[in-house]
Amino acid sequence: MKILITGATGFLGGHLADACLRSGHGVRALVRPGSNTDRLRALPGVELVTGDLTRPDSLRRAADGCEAVLHSAARVVDHGTRAQFTEANVTGTLRLMDAARAAGVRRFVFVSSPSALMHLREGDRLGIDETTPYPTRWFNDYCATKAVAEQHVLAADTAGFTTCALRPRGIWGPRDHAGFLPRLIGALHAGRLPDLSGGKHVLVSLCHVDNAVDACLRAAVSAPAERIGGRAYFVADAETTDLWPFLADVAARLGCPPPAPRIPLPAGRALAAAVETAWRLRPDAAARARSSPPLSRYMMALLTRSSTYDTTAARRDLGYTPVRTQEDGLRDLVRWVASQGGVASWTAPRPHPAHTHTPDATPHAPARAPHPPMPEPPAAATPAPPPKAEHRPALPRPRSSPEADSTEQPFPHPADATDTPPVSGPAPGPVSVPAPDRTPAPSGSSRTAGDAPACRAGQASGPAPAPVRGPADARSAATGRGPRPVRGSAEQREHRDPSLRASGKPGSDGSGAPADTRPNHDPTRAEAARPGDAGRGMAPEGDTARRGSTDPAGPAGREDTSR
Repeated sequence: MKILITGATGFLGGHLADACLRSGHGVRALVRPGSNTDRLRALPGVELVTGDLTRPDSLRRAADGCEAVLHSAARVVDHGTRAQFTEANVTGTLRLMDAARAAGVRRFVFVSSPSALMHLREGDRLGIDETTPYPTRWFNDYCATKAVAEQHVLAADTAGFTTCALRPRGIWGPRDHAGFLPRLIGALHAGRLPDLSGGKHVLVSLCHVDNAVDACLRAAVSAPAERIGGRAYFVADAETTDLWPFLADVAARLGCPPPAPRIPLPAGRALAAAVETAWRLRPDAAARARSSPPLSRYMMALLTRSSTYDTTAARRDLGYTPVRTQEDGLRDLVRWVASQGGVASWTAPRPHPAHTHTPDATPHAPARAPHPPMPEPPAAATPAPPPKAEHRPALPRPRSSPEADSTEQPFPHPADATDTPPVSGPAPGPVSVPAPDRTPAPSGSSRTAGDAPACRAGQASGPAPAPVRGPADARSAATGRGPRPVRGSAEQREHRDPSLRASGKPGSDGSGAPADTRPNHDPTRAEAARPGDAGRGMAPEGDTARRGSTDPAGPAGREDTSR
């Protein structure tokens, strides 16, 4: 079988090429002009086609004569405009699928990411599976574009063109120079990474590159088409990882200091927001388009939210079983780092970012370019067929709220995190695919507190109390809140507020209405209330997490390594 691989000059794509050759398959690699292809050219049996996802003619040449496509290329850097993410992750995927169908390719495997399910405001999510619905408000443009591209791929499945998506997170292993692990270990080596856990266990599902490769080959070659067609699968190591002790263990094996000092979560979030804001406000727009913030809110979320995934569906349908344990993988990684000259050499900045496999439509565009509509999955023209199996994820039309205060990650990456893209407008190109299955997710699927609508407090009954005149009136006029309740003993309250002397109760006019009519007002907490807290309808991100959500964590598989 001849297999077309995109992103073959990167981390995951390079390992995919090696595995295909070891299994006796022919490999054709789509490489961009100017890419470092020395390693691929040294591999017998690899055919190179120069082109990129913006050139349909090069995609047709690349797909001609191939039987399967492994699409691991994606924009996963920490910077860029919405237009760049949409062009690389959505439009480029649509062009490649169109070329593959026209060339008679029978299988199309899309390397997606758990970030496609990453909500702007959510907490810890543990053991989620493929029934988890897409969010209504994505964390950033990377998450949104991966979700829309994934839905296009799943909707394109037909009897002669089997499509599926794999969702590995935090891919790690030898030859990774730009993923989450070298970035974090590089920061530890330089003494610049504090412990951001806030003292809690941050449980995550990582994926060794050998395990990700095994799942990809099974999906492209051996898994039954009738079982995997139109479905997405989580792929992860067998072990659930406590992230910060894991980083300390890797650092110790490589002779680096552990993460220190420990920073409280609120301080860490504030630091990430400040660093990202300062990076965005730099006057040099071209530099912003080429570099990443050293810390962002997306990174902070990935480093502080627990996210683990249930791989039962992949084991059942793909026959997936992790081929590499975490301990074996760590030993191999330490040996490989030593062969590269140590940590400093491994984590040094590289002239060509290996994790950006897709072309930049506008390489030096300003950070806030006009936002074109994002292609959306095709609308249903005919009734959608029933789901093939009960675990098949629903494919709702992606929705995104208007402006949002978002952020980014050290596994995957964002850019315009403050705006999640609207999902509207026709899909580019002649993409004729059946309507996606819009069966609602089962009632047992995991949802986070951030997905629930905010509660609306009832209004106080009875006539409004007589106003209490005094300095609080200025505060009430400025903030829209009621007057601050009077504190102290009964004698002190009466002395400060003559209106209390008649009955000893504020607002005592026979109506029974309280003096402060703010929704959900608790007089015992009024002094601690901050301006702007009332009426928000949404708890802070950390509080939302503690209210009981169970979710995954958005970096890895990566598009080649960060997802």
